Amino acid sequence: MHADDYASDTVSRLRADLALALRAAAHHGLGEGVCNHFSQELPDHSGRFLLNPRGLLWSEIQADDIVMIDTQGNKLAGRHEVESTAMHIHAAVHRICAKACVLHTHMPYATALTLTSDRVLDTRLSQNAMRYHGRVAVDAQYNGLALDHHEGERIAQAMGTAEIAFLGNHGILVCGDRMDYAYDDLYYLERACMAQVLAQSTGRPLAPTDAALAERVAQQMASERLQSELFFEALRRNI
Repeated sequence: MHADDYASDTVSRLRADLALALRAAAHHGLGEGVCNHFSQELPDHSGRFLLNPRGLLWSEIQADDIVMIDTQGNKLAGRHEVESTAMHIHAAVHRICAKACVLHTHMPYATALTLTSDRVLDTRLSQNAMRYHGRVAVDAQYNGLALDHHEGERIAQAMGTAEIAFLGNHGILVCGDRMDYAYDDLYYLERACMAQVLAQSTGRPLAPTDAALAERVAQQMASERLQSELFFEALRRNI
């Protein structure tokens, strides 16, 4: 698969799904100006991936706006420019963590939890939170903007085999094997974080369940992802 495959049926479908996920995130209030990025690795495992471009609001992005780049940040196809911080973080996570989809946001409630001493969602609280039990990593060391490959690699190493990473004083990463699953995880992660922040704001003691039950709920949710597919298709019809 070469750069001229940007217009192939396979890559065109991936571009459409990536653009849809970005517009959905804007619709759900998960974006921040023209910052943050979603990326999708090409299925040939060549180290190239699709990415939203620099300077566009997520709400306006269409499939033809998506760019294709390699792990060095070289643009292979697309009509827009690429932001360097996106290349450093996403290239490293794709390469080191072997993730097909990488979604990075500063969405409000999840980011709020990265500012606390715990840094992270308590996956024993709400039912939405329990779906992430055993799937989360924490990178508590904020090092400023990711302006070189070393910082991207540091973040990727901190993430390891986890599918979700809370980046201290920064934001979150959600990864997956396919875009509909990854977006579903992103959406419900913010809902879980919102519930925790609202519960904490009452000043009343929280009431987490035990870890064994949280693990069982996580397994139940992981065993059936049709709801994720249906959600994404509903978004395709409506956004």
